[in-house]
Amino acid sequence: MLRLEIVPYDDAWPQAFAAERDRIAAILGPLAVRIEHNGSTSVRGLAAKPVIDIQISVAQLHPLEQYAVPLRTLAYEHMPHPDDSFCPFFHKPNVWPHTHHVHVVRAGDAEETRTLAFRDYLRAHPEVAREYENLKRRLVSEHDAGRLASQQAYADAKGPFVIAVTERAIADGYPRALGNPSATAAVPERPDRS
Repeated sequence: MLRLEIVPYDDAWPQAFAAERDRIAAILGPLAVRIEHNGSTSVRGLAAKPVIDIQISVAQLHPLEQYAVPLRTLAYEHMPHPDDSFCPFFHKPNVWPHTHHVHVVRAGDAEETRTLAFRDYLRAHPEVAREYENLKRRLVSEHDAGRLASQQAYADAKGPFVIAVTERAIADGYPRALGNPSATAAVPERPDRS
């Protein structure tokens, strides 16, 4: 069994994100309304799987090919999933371990807000980030990184924590950078895949 791995925070993660953001921005041009570092590697000091999570906000999610084709030139593979209706998911390389995950969302939608609210809340509340880290460390020993179903089970197991923190974050006005446009929108019942 190939275990999921949580590693100590790496100061190189923000630079790795910035380099990839620039590559994605160059290939997508104005199609990318916003490109954000999200997931655990975006929270300074938080141990994480060594995978850079990136959220790309676009004006329209469909047709998917408008960004899937350019992302493919950067070696990103689309992972078809029921979440494609609100958050298509891409990864590279095409086999585990992945180095990068890309989540595409519609700019201004609840999914964009949800993800950034969770990230910003963890950044502002180190004690909550530690709780999240402890939860992830407990869960990784139970899941096989080599099996997609086990990776999904790991994400699902984090779900109640992620949803509770996200609801608290949105109620407290996060994310601040977006002016919290969806503060009154329902938080989608989707665990974070990171």
